[in-house]
Amino acid sequence: MDNNRQFLLESREWIRGQLGRSIDFWLKNGMDKVNGGIYTCLDRRGEVYSTDKSVWMQGRCAWTFAYLCAVYGVKDEWLEASRSCLDFMEKYCINRSAGRRMYFTVTGDGKPLRQRRYCFSEGFYCIANAEYYGVTGDRDCLIRAREAYELIWQLNNGLIADPAGLGPKTIPETRSGRALANPMIYLNITSVLTRVDPEQRELYALRARECTDQIFRYHVKPELGCTLESVGPNGEFRGDVTEGRVVNPGHDIECSWFIMEEANRRGDKELYRGAMEIFDRAINAGWDKEYGGLLYFIDCLGKPPESYEHDMKLWWPHDEILIASMMIYRDTGEQRYLDWFKKTLDYCKTYFADEEFGEWYGYLRRDGKPTMPPAKGSTFKGPFHLPRMLIMVDTMIGQILDRA
Repeated sequence: MDNNRQFLLESREWIRGQLGRSIDFWLKNGMDKVNGGIYTCLDRRGEVYSTDKSVWMQGRCAWTFAYLCAVYGVKDEWLEASRSCLDFMEKYCINRSAGRRMYFTVTGDGKPLRQRRYCFSEGFYCIANAEYYGVTGDRDCLIRAREAYELIWQLNNGLIADPAGLGPKTIPETRSGRALANPMIYLNITSVLTRVDPEQRELYALRARECTDQIFRYHVKPELGCTLESVGPNGEFRGDVTEGRVVNPGHDIECSWFIMEEANRRGDKELYRGAMEIFDRAINAGWDKEYGGLLYFIDCLGKPPESYEHDMKLWWPHDEILIASMMIYRDTGEQRYLDWFKKTLDYCKTYFADEEFGEWYGYLRRDGKPTMPPAKGSTFKGPFHLPRMLIMVDTMIGQILDRA
């Protein structure tokens, strides 16, 4: 047995163990049996330290547990967890007086707290309903997913005024622009809908193409060796302000595998190569040469980043490296990408995984030590990035081993 095959077998065993521990952690500690939905502000042991609920996490959790059913077969506790989050969102998280825009946070019993201008609550609501439909055939969920999908498209592209009345982030007469998050997240939403809703495959193909076109037309900057988070309306580089120089390497790497999936659907080798280049630039620029791990933010010109957390190590960018590197290795066989996978997996085993209480730490200092007190969940961390990675890597390793 060659060394790579042995490594893949051992890695798959560890990955599957981590998936089981992650899912058990959230089912045991996070699910709200009184109000429905999930609490995600959990400490190292799984104790709730805030009862406010993230609407992102309700959608992400609902998607994750439905996706587990789609990949491994339906388990009642998984389907019930997904349904609980879906029902909680439908009952409490939609601002029905503002065009079905969704809140960002609510109280534990569902009272609205915050609403934000961007459409990510709607995006995770969309994929949650879509995935649940794919597993159960519930047409009401499909209708909700399609309606949310269209609302996001109209808002992202300025086709309607925001019914919540929040307006743009900056005063448009002074500065306007484009955010990478909009086309890349919509591309991922489109991928889920393409898989579960073939009735509208032509629409999804058109929208996916528009997303990839926007990413490469406006945000990918080979001359700067990076992909920019924020650019001017026509892709202008705004090098005189910190916002215009921000690179989020983990975001770029996540974006790269979204594009790889789309390239594989199209059979577009040139698009796939472009995605590989996004990955290469991001990981080479963002990997911490001194302490290991991926830096959270960098400045494309090497100037001081504005975000205080710029040199922290967060769990989710490392999840995205593991997905993207394994995907490229599966599709190309190039050893250097398996080497990146090995390097990142070693880092995650050493610093993120908690063998005593399960799940992964979310937030590390630059030197790899958890922030204190350590957190396993937050408004932004729940059962999504980690289980998604574990499921996808398990699947991809299986595909590689099956064809060997």
